[in-house]
Amino acid sequence: MCTLAFVVPCFNEEEALPETARRLDFLLKDLQDKGKIGPDSRVYFVDDGSTDATWQTIRNLAETYGFVRGMKLSRNQGHQSALLAGLMHARGDCLISIDADLQDDLAAVEAMLDAHAAGADIVYGVRKSRKTDSLFKRWSAEGYYRLLTLMGVEVVFNHADYRLMSRRAIDALREFGEVNLFLRGIIPKLGFNTATVYYDRAERIAGESKYPLRKMLGLALQGVTSFSVIRGSHPRCPGPSDLLFRVSLRFR
Repeated sequence: MCTLAFVVPCFNEEEALPETARRLDFLLKDLQDKGKIGPDSRVYFVDDGSTDATWQTIRNLAETYGFVRGMKLSRNQGHQSALLAGLMHARGDCLISIDADLQDDLAAVEAMLDAHAAGADIVYGVRKSRKTDSLFKRWSAEGYYRLLTLMGVEVVFNHADYRLMSRRAIDALREFGEVNLFLRGIIPKLGFNTATVYYDRAERIAGESKYPLRKMLGLALQGVTSFSVIRGSHPRCPGPSDLLFRVSLRFR
């Protein structure tokens, strides 16, 4: 039985978070009843410099739910930095990263835990298909993965950042240095046993997508440049202690 921690990056998610917390509460109780996780399992909401009431919502949820913890970055650092900050500071034997909109199916979590119990240190959540995407979204996303593969970047096709990582995989990530922060390319390089769980992606539970075309293109460029053969004399990627954020954790 492991202690599980969810890491949930949040940017302007005040509308979604109450429902997100409610569903995670149900899931944690169900997994505890089945003996899959321990009672000290937690959810870490990481506020990535939101301009709405996201942080106050997280504070309110921490008053309501004993499993909620909050982390607040000092300014908007971007999704990957917010995710890394959460992974570096969350406590648990295994960590699952998931977006606040819960488009990634929570029903896959139990299969992830089973794969971890069977020996996988990293379990990737991978979409079964892109039937719900627009034609442009499907074309651009699949082209993006093919471009990275063509350029020699090791990525998991149709996998974003929905994954389980064991504590020793997290410790290895802590030691990894890179010019730009692109976790989807870094994590496959860690070299641990992996497994894949497939799921269907749902609609957002509330609010609007925080990844418009401009941000998607920026992430794509970051993925390509992070693993270019020509590195130059750039400094390493900021480690967890270098990220400028303040942490506000509620402990009971």
